Amino acid sequence: MIDIRLLREKPEIIKKNLRKRGMKYNLEDLIKKDKEWREKLKKMEKLRHEKNIITDEIARTKKKVAIMKVKKISKQIKSLEEDVDKLRCEIDTEMMKLPNILHNSVPKGKDDEDNTTLRKWGNVPKFNFKPLGHEQIMEKLNLGSIEHAAKISGSRFFFLKNELTMMDFALMIFAIDFFTKKGYELLHPPMMMRRKALEGVVDLTEFEHTMYKIEDEDLYLIATAEHPTISMHMGDVLSEKKLPLKYAAWSSCFRKEAGSHGKDTKGIFRTHQFNKVELIVFSKPEDSWKIFDQMLKDKEEFFRKLKIPYRLVNLCSGDIGGKSAKSVDLEAWLPAQKKYRELTSLSNCTDYQARRLGIRYGIQGKKPTGIPHILNNTAVATGRAMVAILENNQQKDGSVKIPDALVPFMGGLTKIIQHPEIIEKEEKIKKKLIRKMKAEKKKEEK
Repeated sequence: MIDIRLLREKPEIIKKNLRKRGMKYNLEDLIKKDKEWREKLKKMEKLRHEKNIITDEIARTKKKVAIMKVKKISKQIKSLEEDVDKLRCEIDTEMMKLPNILHNSVPKGKDDEDNTTLRKWGNVPKFNFKPLGHEQIMEKLNLGSIEHAAKISGSRFFFLKNELTMMDFALMIFAIDFFTKKGYELLHPPMMMRRKALEGVVDLTEFEHTMYKIEDEDLYLIATAEHPTISMHMGDVLSEKKLPLKYAAWSSCFRKEAGSHGKDTKGIFRTHQFNKVELIVFSKPEDSWKIFDQMLKDKEEFFRKLKIPYRLVNLCSGDIGGKSAKSVDLEAWLPAQKKYRELTSLSNCTDYQARRLGIRYGIQGKKPTGIPHILNNTAVATGRAMVAILENNQQKDGSVKIPDALVPFMGGLTKIIQHPEIIEKEEKIKKKLIRKMKAEKKKEEK
């Protein structure tokens, strides 16, 4: 939620922000409603003051005229209270719909085609063979099964097998090891949340379509560890001395992926369930953009250790989320698709989420002095990272080289090779085809 003082004192900033985001919203109605609320609140407080004076007079004189006047004022106050409460609820609802104010560095644009590339790193691999897609590699090396998962769970689910299961855990442990050494406190949050807590971190009108609701329960499966980790401090006054607070939160995540029909339906790039390590930082407002830059450097260092070729993309005004003031995505090169695809995202949400959740900071025993800025950064979403590793590290002999950074977390394994039973099976198929071809050739000769 943005500061309501902007609505009252500098509405043009909000209007400019809405135009840049390409959003249509009648701000004048909200300004008018807020003005009406303040006027009625002022009138109600004046009547309460008058009632208190007359009540004192009644206590002294017990005049009937004064008693009648108090009754009349009480009715007026009650009517105003109802109006004030109703208006406050309507204003709060509308304020929750307004997006965050964009940082000046966010480019103007309609969609992801207008995002700007900040920089690229790594060499895009050049193969002397036709590279396979990750789903083909998984099948060839017996690393998972989409087919069996679809049989029991439907589309966009998967079984991981053998070395890929090890890699899933290795990526999480590597991320945890890497970021806890940089001062992040490790968390494993609940994977279900109540609606009230969710509404504080995300606009559910924007995000609800992708979340799973538990039937007959006030609970949702989390789409990211960001949500419960931030909501953990709902209503808290954080110690100013302890800022910044830095959390590395591991969880499984669950998403409907509504609206992505026909996109990434094969493989494990876009699925309903996946594992992720999410980084959350609560900071003083004056420190948040320095922390943003540091988080970006740390993200790059992490993926450089994995030797995944990537580019950084500054999201434009039409592609960025409503809660974010600025977002930078890290996109990995995927050889099979011959293009860059998003792996992780870093966002500074400034005070937007903290204001919605009533999170403040200050010195213990004194009145809170400020509202913290909140930043989130995906350390690693394992499914997408594994796709990039499988496709970029595939070898001509069908094997896949494991990044050096993951070797210690995979029991010293340096390469994924075909299992003997698969090689044997493929050899049998080849021999069968050769026999068939020879038989057909003999027929032609006769």
